[in-house]
Amino acid sequence: MIVQNQPNMLRVMFTLKGSVAKRIVVRSLLVTLLASLIVLIETQHPAFFSKVNATPFTLLGLSLSIFMSFRNNACYDRWWEGRKTWGVIIIEMRTFIRESVAIPDQALRESLLRNLCGFAHALNARLRNEDELSVAQPWLANDVPIVVHNISDGILQHTGKVCSQLAEDKLISEWRYILLEQRLSAFTDAQGICERIKATPIPFPYTLLLHRTIYIFCILLPFAMAEPLGWIAPIFTLIVSYTFFGLDAISNELEDPFGRDENDLPTDAMVRVVERDVLGALGCKDLPPPLQPMGYVLS
Repeated sequence: MIVQNQPNMLRVMFTLKGSVAKRIVVRSLLVTLLASLIVLIETQHPAFFSKVNATPFTLLGLSLSIFMSFRNNACYDRWWEGRKTWGVIIIEMRTFIRESVAIPDQALRESLLRNLCGFAHALNARLRNEDELSVAQPWLANDVPIVVHNISDGILQHTGKVCSQLAEDKLISEWRYILLEQRLSAFTDAQGICERIKATPIPFPYTLLLHRTIYIFCILLPFAMAEPLGWIAPIFTLIVSYTFFGLDAISNELEDPFGRDENDLPTDAMVRVVERDVLGALGCKDLPPPLQPMGYVLS
């Protein structure tokens, strides 16, 4: 995620950090070169363009803008829902830390809290298609069974069994057990929401139709602008193609908010927040520092 102050006019025009310009520059330049070629042909054979009318392109551009707005909003909703869900994970972790003070065995409490920190690491790796076990293992107690296909859920199952056993042995009250179980249920809900976002992309026909329409519009647009605008037409074609290709590229990034693109969610930083909360609750003085943006990018 890009973290920087409001840029001034100079940085707005020339900054590339967080911009999708690098991803669309080839497409935009090719369309601009095509527009220049069309203008050159128009200057040599103006009769070919005498009957071209810009009205259909106005209607198509309006429809395309509405459709792109729909897809962009849908992708942003996925990004924002992912951010809210990780916020819930942090809140529920802090609540579990506070409610777990009733566990009389402090060594067991420390083990449970560290296991849940391992859950946050495992879930983050799972959403990014990385190795769950390698990031969670340093936090897990030796008695935690490894559920290979879903390590993060296995950690929650083990934690639930331990809390249930504590209630059966009368080491915590039934009311306290219910509170702890509610926190674990919230973790399960959060994991399910993140997995749903990860595993359910925007329906492919929407994306395919949008891509095709953008290319058709940007390729045909110079034919309508060549005669009235002349050599200014390639400039306007560049601006239009940059806007449409850019919005499409932004939507592609936001559709999967858990990756490592510059505009994806900073889940590493949020996992570090969980680490600091857990270790601080366990009395550790030398806490790992909060993650800071590197080149304005917070991962």
